[in-house]
Amino acid sequence: MTTCMGLGNYKSDCSFIGRASLSIWGWGSLGIVLFLVTFGPFVIYLAFYILCFVGGGFVVTLLFGKTNSEKYLEQCEHSFLPPTATGVPKCLEEMKREARTIKIDRRLTGANIIDEPLQQVIQFSLRDYVQYWYYTLSDDESFLLEIRQTLQNALIQFATRSKEIDWQPYFTTRIVDDFGTHLRVFRKAQQKITEKDDQVKGTAEDLVDTFFEVEVEMEKEVCRDLICTSPKDEEGFLRDLCEVLLYLLLPPGDFQNKIMRYFVREILARGILLPLINQLSDPDYINQYFIWMIRDSNCNYEAFMNIIKLSDNIGELEAVRDKAAEELQYLRSLDTAGDDINTIKNQINSLLFVKKVCDSRIQRLQSGKEINTVKLAANFGKLCTVPLDSILVDNVALQFFMDYMQQTGGQAHLFFWMTVEGYRVTAQQQLEVLLSRQKDGKHQTNQTKGLLRAAAVGIYEQYLSEKASPRVTVDDYLVAKLADTLNHEDPTPEIFDDIQRKVYDLMLRDERFYPSFRQNALYVRMLAELDMLKDPSFRGSDDGDGESFNGSPTGSINLSLDDLSNVSSDDSVQLHAYISDTGVCNDHGKTYALYAITVHRRNLNSEEMWKTYRRYSDFHDFHMRITEQFENLSSILKLPGKKTFNNMDRDFLEKRKKDLNAYLQLLLTPEMMKASPALAHYVYDFLENKAYSKGKGDFARKMDTFVNPLRNSMRNVSNAVKSLPDSLAEGMTKMSDNMGKMSEKLGQDIKQSFFKVPPLIPKADSDPEHCRVSAQLDDNVDDNIPLRVMLLLMDEVFDLKERNQWLRRNIKNLLQQVIRATYGDTINRKIVDHVDWMTSPEQVADSVKRFRDAFWPNGILAETVPCRDKAIRMRTRIAGKTKLFAIMPDELKHIIGAETTRKGILRVFEMFQHNQLNRRMVYVFLEGFLETLFPQYKFRELFKKLHSRSKQMQKYKQKLQTTQAPSLQKR
Repeated sequence: MTTCMGLGNYKSDCSFIGRASLSIWGWGSLGIVLFLVTFGPFVIYLAFYILCFVGGGFVVTLLFGKTNSEKYLEQCEHSFLPPTATGVPKCLEEMKREARTIKIDRRLTGANIIDEPLQQVIQFSLRDYVQYWYYTLSDDESFLLEIRQTLQNALIQFATRSKEIDWQPYFTTRIVDDFGTHLRVFRKAQQKITEKDDQVKGTAEDLVDTFFEVEVEMEKEVCRDLICTSPKDEEGFLRDLCEVLLYLLLPPGDFQNKIMRYFVREILARGILLPLINQLSDPDYINQYFIWMIRDSNCNYEAFMNIIKLSDNIGELEAVRDKAAEELQYLRSLDTAGDDINTIKNQINSLLFVKKVCDSRIQRLQSGKEINTVKLAANFGKLCTVPLDSILVDNVALQFFMDYMQQTGGQAHLFFWMTVEGYRVTAQQQLEVLLSRQKDGKHQTNQTKGLLRAAAVGIYEQYLSEKASPRVTVDDYLVAKLADTLNHEDPTPEIFDDIQRKVYDLMLRDERFYPSFRQNALYVRMLAELDMLKDPSFRGSDDGDGESFNGSPTGSINLSLDDLSNVSSDDSVQLHAYISDTGVCNDHGKTYALYAITVHRRNLNSEEMWKTYRRYSDFHDFHMRITEQFENLSSILKLPGKKTFNNMDRDFLEKRKKDLNAYLQLLLTPEMMKASPALAHYVYDFLENKAYSKGKGDFARKMDTFVNPLRNSMRNVSNAVKSLPDSLAEGMTKMSDNMGKMSEKLGQDIKQSFFKVPPLIPKADSDPEHCRVSAQLDDNVDDNIPLRVMLLLMDEVFDLKERNQWLRRNIKNLLQQVIRATYGDTINRKIVDHVDWMTSPEQVADSVKRFRDAFWPNGILAETVPCRDKAIRMRTRIAGKTKLFAIMPDELKHIIGAETTRKGILRVFEMFQHNQLNRRMVYVFLEGFLETLFPQYKFRELFKKLHSRSKQMQKYKQKLQTTQAPSLQKR
């Protein structure tokens, strides 16, 4: 039923829709019929006409617009765009032609031996920096040839400029000045770091920052911190510099070609200069170069151990310790027997000792127990005694005694003693000359004696008269006796002897002078300079506690010098030594006999034994040393004599072995040691297991009158007087040759020499420590400029100016005399000849070849050298320092002091261990080279602009403005 209802509804809806559609069509048809009936058929035509009009207008408009647009476009093409119909065919025609051959002249410098390697460098540079990517773009060779021609033009201009320059001032003055100034900046930076905080050790970054701060203070207009610490700024600096050089060296047409200029600039800056600067600035490369330069010198064990004991770098000590452990493991793995086992045992003992010293040193540095040797010795107790007579004839010791005497007001006594000693020597020489002239029939008796009298009166007036200030205090009757002698008798060399002995006794016994000096810190510093202090090491036990002095490789303990000097009086300590074996050694072609000494030392708690090796020359030097110090031994101890021929015969060596054994047994008797307590120090030093340090080397024997301390008082004091400050030294020298000018102003000269010492170099308006080294040269003085610059450089290395003592200036005069005695008046010519040799075509060609072989070994671009392992770099540093220590002659220690020598060597070596500082030095040399090569251009001003963005420079300018602001406000 429901279904039926739904069907009914659907049918009704369909019928309704059908009726609606019929009605719509009906009404529409009715409207159309009525419209036609009303208006007629004309309406149809009207509608058709309107439609045709609108359609035609649209078509006409479209066709007219198209035609006009095409005409306008054609006009634009002919009016504004360049014609292409002629350019393209011409370009195609040029490309179809055959490539023209560009002829290149291979001559560059005018010397074939230089041009050949230079051409190879150019060829390799183009091949490895341009061709490898250019051939992927084009096969045309003309571009490469144009680059080659541009490089050659630059080299030709460079060679032409180089030939016109006198390079002697650059190599003999400018480079030395730059290096000395660099060293002075480094020294002052170290001092600043130390002054900031003595307890906190400054880092390498702090040192670099402080270095550039000091550079600004010294240079005032330039600081190179930015290019030395920032790779990006460094590359920009090199690009700018290369572009300036190309502007000066290239023809204008080539320089205006930007593409060509940029290519050449990048090749020079990043392909050649930057890798070269990176290599020259690498501390490891410099250390290897040091070792290579002094490869012929042999490293000795003592220098190696001293370096380890002085090292404050834990990385160095760990590298040496690890290598020693590696060698120990290897030696213990060997299966040996017979004689080899003794050699291996000795090597193992030595390595164990090295490892123990390294561990002790590392413990001390890590625990913060590092102490100053001088301070430790000052608090340790009694020290080794140096007699006053030895102090007075030793240059180094005399400096410290003079400082102390000036502090206590006793300098007049010391200066009087030295002046009298010089007078005696000079008077003896003049009287000998007078006697020889009298024998030859020449008579100048009255004149010579009158001059001697004037000199003696000058000394009397200066030190002994009532007008003297300060006055030497001695017995009045001695002064009166001297005055009477001067008035009535001819002066003799011994005229002042009585008063001089009194003054000597006064300095020796008066508590204000020598006795108090032995308790002063200056005495301890003197011992350090004389190398008579042992550096304590942190040995300890297994737990790292306890301290003792350094030992030998076999475990023997080196006592302090005071302990050594008193050990003979202690019955609990016994020392025995005998020569156990002898043999013949061949070292670099030299054959000599070597004696093995076995040493036993016993005390209440332990017994120690070690072996040391000595030559006959060591015995001879030791014998000469102790007989000079202890005159009573010369009549007791007899050393076996020398033998010139057949001294390597076996029978002769056995006989000498017996004689030397007898010599040792007599020397070590308790009676001998008790009779001379200070002898123990010399004996222990001789028997210690280390390389024996001779008192006199070959150079000292040749130059005995210059650098032989503790030889005899007459010669040494004569030399000391000759090396006195300028006014007195000049007067004494002229007295020896012509006494005529000595009598006029001797007293005044002495006073000026000792109490108003003129500086060796006149002071500039500014602090000499804050200016370049060359700023202290006096051009008005007629002297050898290169030699003087070298002496100033030595002053910077060993920091002699900080002493500010007349003896330090005398040392420089002494070295100048040694150099002149060695080379005479030809030293300037030798320097000029050496510079000419350095700039000769042969040497320049050799330098170019070394550069070529370094960057292109066997014609192939060298691969980037991998950074060497840190441990290897650290061991190289140790090896480099050891080499430097080994080549330092003992005579230098005698002249300027052992401690000063060590500090100077370590300062120079440490300066080269910072990459940023090495870069600064390379750039300073480069700037000086360019300023010399192009003197007509303002390169100095250019470098100021290139370095103007320096952060340190900006800080310095702000500081200056802040400092100057108050003064400007007051005005």
